[in-house]
Amino acid sequence: MKNLKQEEPEVLQKSGSILDASLRRRSFLQYTGAGAAGIALLAAGCSKDRGFTSTDGVNLGSDDIGILNYAYALEQLEAAFYIQVAATPYANINAAELAYFKDIQFHEIAHRELFKSALGSSAIPSLEVNFSSINFTSRDSVLATAKAFEDLGVSAYNGAGYLLKSATYLGLAGKIVSVEARHAAFIREIISPNSFSNTEVVDATNALDKSRTPAEVLAIAGAYIKTKINASNLPTS
Repeated sequence: MKNLKQEEPEVLQKSGSILDASLRRRSFLQYTGAGAAGIALLAAGCSKDRGFTSTDGVNLGSDDIGILNYAYALEQLEAAFYIQVAATPYANINAAELAYFKDIQFHEIAHRELFKSALGSSAIPSLEVNFSSINFTSRDSVLATAKAFEDLGVSAYNGAGYLLKSATYLGLAGKIVSVEARHAAFIREIISPNSFSNTEVVDATNALDKSRTPAEVLAIAGAYIKTKINASNLPTS
């Protein structure tokens, strides 16, 4: 993906909370490509599975639409985190690290907006985040959280990919998880050099990255999401 910061200085437009920061439509189409249109057409055919809100929380839906909404929820969380990091950089951050965080911010916003556009009327609403446990003025706190979010995101895509029935959706997930893995490797490297693929995330026996089920991922992510999420209709096989 191109560096949005360099190509479109005003790529972000803010309307209220940091979670509402979005890509301008022209930039979104430029950087996510026409593939979103085809994905949206597939999603439109599954409107019966659209997410909805009830006393049981925001229902992600079922089948492929449910998995896309699951990914959309995680991308909302990551985008909100990096928007906050870029808006209020930790103390004594150097120019290189700030630039990298801004790049990651734009990637996560692009992912979030891609899912939102593709899902259309089937998309869940914007979620309310809870970052009260994160000290955004502390480098250690920000990096530790970024590491946790990126590792969680990679394991989430790894654990949900096989649940997708559509080859188009699976291809999209593969392209996104590879970017998330690049983020995870970078964050790990600046925390501790040469730790980008250590045994915390890559199995020493088979050299495969870790995976988590949606239930496992949402249990962890739930600490940072105020909105109640209902994943009861997600496929399990």
